Amino acid sequence: MSSPSHFSPCLSWARIMCTFLLPFVWSGFAPRVNYKGDLISGETESQLHQYSRFNWSHLTPLELKNRTVGLQTESPAEGTPYFTLEGHKFLIFGGSVHYFRVPREYWRDRLLKLKACGFNTVTTYVPWNLHEPQRGAFDFSGNLDLEAFVLMAAETGLWVILRPGPYICSEIDLGGLPSWLLQDPELRLRTTHNGFVEAVDKYFDHLIARVVPLQYRQGGPIIAVQVENEYGSFNMDEEYMPYLQKALLKRGIVEMLLTSDSEEDVLRGRVEGALATINLNAFRKDAFTSLYNVQRNKPVMIMEYWVGWFDTWGGEHMVKDAKDVEKTVSEFIDSEISFNVYMFHGGTNFGFMNGATHFDRHRGVVTSYDYDAVLTEAGDYTEKYFKLRKLLGSVLAIPLPPLPELAPKAVYPSVRPSLYLPLWDTLQYLDEPVMSSKPVNMESLPIYNGSGQSYGFVLYETPICSGGLLHANAHDTAQVFLNEKNIGILDGGNQNVNIPKVRGCQLLRILVENQGRVNYSWKFQFQQKGLTGSVTINNIPLEGFTIYSLEMKMSFFERLRSATWRPVPNSHLGPAFYLGILKAGSEPKDTFLKLPNWNYGFVFINGRNLGRYWYIGPQETLYLPGAWLHPEDNEIILFERSKSGSYIQSTDKPKL
Repeated sequence: MSSPSHFSPCLSWARIMCTFLLPFVWSGFAPRVNYKGDLISGETESQLHQYSRFNWSHLTPLELKNRTVGLQTESPAEGTPYFTLEGHKFLIFGGSVHYFRVPREYWRDRLLKLKACGFNTVTTYVPWNLHEPQRGAFDFSGNLDLEAFVLMAAETGLWVILRPGPYICSEIDLGGLPSWLLQDPELRLRTTHNGFVEAVDKYFDHLIARVVPLQYRQGGPIIAVQVENEYGSFNMDEEYMPYLQKALLKRGIVEMLLTSDSEEDVLRGRVEGALATINLNAFRKDAFTSLYNVQRNKPVMIMEYWVGWFDTWGGEHMVKDAKDVEKTVSEFIDSEISFNVYMFHGGTNFGFMNGATHFDRHRGVVTSYDYDAVLTEAGDYTEKYFKLRKLLGSVLAIPLPPLPELAPKAVYPSVRPSLYLPLWDTLQYLDEPVMSSKPVNMESLPIYNGSGQSYGFVLYETPICSGGLLHANAHDTAQVFLNEKNIGILDGGNQNVNIPKVRGCQLLRILVENQGRVNYSWKFQFQQKGLTGSVTINNIPLEGFTIYSLEMKMSFFERLRSATWRPVPNSHLGPAFYLGILKAGSEPKDTFLKLPNWNYGFVFINGRNLGRYWYIGPQETLYLPGAWLHPEDNEIILFERSKSGSYIQSTDKPKL
């Protein structure tokens, strides 16, 4: 397209009407031309926005009753392609909120804050590994009630873009794929390998049946569904994306299909018949070149505009300047580009759900998924929130809803654990151990109806009658004990430990932890955890293993209540559970736990796993939702891997 001609600088009624009504156009596929240079003297950017206020008050899930065509694209003979919703021109102002990272009790609060900021759409991934933790056993209850979350979005006036995977990345363990897929060494993830697509088909049979009634044309809020996620960066099977596209269509998905890739990978990740979208961290005119080459006549959609980033243990806390975010979103709007903010609200990697990176070495993602997002991990407002609310409010014709009140925070009395149980005392409260001649990796343990173990720790025991050089492949990290004495560490950089001379026969114990499976890159094909391969001393394989699964589910802590706990000593070295009581008063509130002088472990509140703490940082506090606290007394248990601390403290401000 040629560049648009300039209007006369003279102020006239005709010019005002043109400025107000005419669509902005692009030169080629570049962002729409910026007319600021033609503004009369004294006009500001906010005044520019008043000429192009968007009125979508009639385009909400609650207002649109008669529905026929859903989200579509239009390509006028002249001007910029655009989205329409029920035939009306529409821009997607989206924000990502992951229901599985937010306590269910707080879903409505986060969605109302999204709406009050000026957004019209919420996007969410769907984690296969959480919804099908065991092969054929599905969980869509409680915090995983996807349907309830989607319907709640509709109640708050938000549309939904669903991203059901099967792979989602999302800095979650194995990118959202269930770990039991790793049992078959021949199975190839994210390909049309029979073992993989058979598992996907069974999962989609269950999942998509729940999604179909929630689509726009069925009266629900889902206006688009994404096919897989960032496949262009993987690109191992050209038949895979078309297979998934057909899998969605034949199960009843009728709304717009999308793909999502980086600007460099969009050509490899797209599939014919789905709208290609891109992910980026800043607005650049050349970011759309590849996209323009494959769909010149379609509107641009930024599926992920990264307003922050995730953290890994031992790294820095990542932040992004609020002014940069405001500037980029303003450029999207001025260019009539639909966008989705990733993340609007990050939430928390509760339990063992965190993923990992593995570039130079394995690095687990921290418990907090704050992401330096628009809302904090605890749902509080940020500078980004207020800047975006002001910006979006300036381009919308209808006033924004009032700001929801913030949840109050509390500082509770410090807790000094009074009782403890060394790990060795708890083994009798675990499920029956697996007896095996050789070590068995976590995923291949014959437990949970053949689905193996997904998360947590595995303890391997075998008798030895001589010392020497122990060699073992432990993933991700392991403590080696002779009886109850710690004699060394195994991890990715160290596969050997010297075993001292022993008298008679002693018990060799290897406690291995899964610190999070890689969620991105081809390496996730090889994410078996625990001990993989043989264990040798002086190159002689050891045999006769007793293997305990320590996934630390709530049922385990219920059994621990009948254990004989010991008084806590002044100090204790080695893995142990520490029990204390957190007094929350009559009206529990959100707080953040600090663990000074503790080393490494997990915190459990009333049996719920809050996640990992680790002295190396960057994260120094753990978010404790008030909704998970009982009035007055609350059981708090720490599983500390190495060295006991003294107090568990709380604060009303996070330290990330």
